[in-house]
Amino acid sequence: QVQLVESGGGLVQAGGSLRLSCAASGSIFKFNRMGWYRQAPGKQRDLVATITSGGDTNYADSVKGRFTISRDNAKNTVYLQMNSLKSEDTAVYYCNLRKMVWPSEDYWGPGTQVTVSS
Repeated sequence: QVQLVESGGGLVQAGGSLRLSCAASGSIFKFNRMGWYRQAPGKQRDLVATITSGGDTNYADSVKGRFTISRDNAKNTVYLQMNSLKSEDTAVYYCNLRKMVWPSEDYWGPGTQVTVSS
């Protein structure tokens, strides 16, 4: 099993910055992809950014140029640096780890609230 623990959420004014962290523990397969998804009230959970164990990244168009995802493989930790935050970034942010070999498995953290005040 894999456990994910997020930290770093909170309340920030529009234009401000936050940094989210997610530490993974347990039986972590070497080839994996970690990332962040978010869910606003009444909306579906959407991809924010992902990064593979090899360092390949992918971003939602809405956050490109503002958010940066990174990871420390030695610590099994993924980070999301969020700059120039907007009110529409307000959501619960969930950390995800996907095992990238068959059978693929997804693990989720409990989520951390990010609120951007305008």
